[in-house]
Amino acid sequence: MRTTMGVRLAAPLLAAALGSAALLLAPAGSATAAVPAAPAAAAVPGMAAAPYEYLGWGDPQKPTDVMKATGVKWFTLAFVLSDGGCNPKWDGSRALTGGSDEAAVKSIRAAGGDIVISVGGWSGNKLGEKCSSASALAGAYQKVIDAYRLKALDIDIENTEFGNATVRQRVVDALKIVKTRNPGIVTYVTLGTTPTGPDANGKDLIKRGAAAGLANDGWVVMPFDFGGHSGTMGQATVSALDGLKAAVKSAYGYTDDVAYRHIGVSSMNGKTDEAGETVTTGDFRTILGYAQQHHLARFSFWSVNRDRACGSGTDADACSGVAQAPYDFTRIVVQYQG
Repeated sequence: MRTTMGVRLAAPLLAAALGSAALLLAPAGSATAAVPAAPAAAAVPGMAAAPYEYLGWGDPQKPTDVMKATGVKWFTLAFVLSDGGCNPKWDGSRALTGGSDEAAVKSIRAAGGDIVISVGGWSGNKLGEKCSSASALAGAYQKVIDAYRLKALDIDIENTEFGNATVRQRVVDALKIVKTRNPGIVTYVTLGTTPTGPDANGKDLIKRGAAAGLANDGWVVMPFDFGGHSGTMGQATVSALDGLKAAVKSAYGYTDDVAYRHIGVSSMNGKTDEAGETVTTGDFRTILGYAQQHHLARFSFWSVNRDRACGSGTDADACSGVAQAPYDFTRIVVQYQG
């Protein structure tokens, strides 16, 4: 997700041992047999509905206050970046543990909730680029997993990471290693989209995942910052998700039902980064209905920080830009249980 501060946004050994080139040359039908249907993310109550909160800026609310007000249990905390090398830190600068970020996680868990951690975003140094191999990148991801005993990890692949085919392959192979080393961990790969589904880079990323045998739990699109669309943003989101489902079904050889259960959505509430583009609570209800009908892997949004009306002089990264009561959007998302 791009924001006015330019951070996100717009909105792991087997694969390395085999070699990515050999995997990509495998017959189209071979990937289907190699990739079992991953467990649905909703197997853990509340995980499928984990809105983003950015603790680094945007006047973040206390997660426990959000929990009390809305009933939400899970958050996607963003973003982990490179510190300039192949080492993960919050925003690329704050240590994974020992600071305010870890304190926030502890407070969420003490209140009966849990977290997904998101790696990447639009701005900053990307681990996918700074780590020179899939095994090194998997090692960086593993540091994050180990620091917080994660049940779920989100790779938000954007900007230069997304546009580089070598890096796309590195991310896929690293996640394959992570899946091997951490049985049962849920992985999401979050990417931008057009109103009709993933663009050429997005489709390529999904195909590489299938060819590598990556049993990814959720391919997740960010349906906003379109640069033009027809109909409501809710309708455009449904169209984008239909296109995503088709791409995942084609790449993996899934049935329609299984393909739906391996896709997800990460919307943006209120005014987006595009002039004239606004996602309303009505649009969120449209997305909720689609998610419930098809049992999507994930329904999230950017962000809790923005889930409130703007006051005089309020930074756009800290409010939605539309008339609303606090947490109107979160209250819709939390209704989704998979």
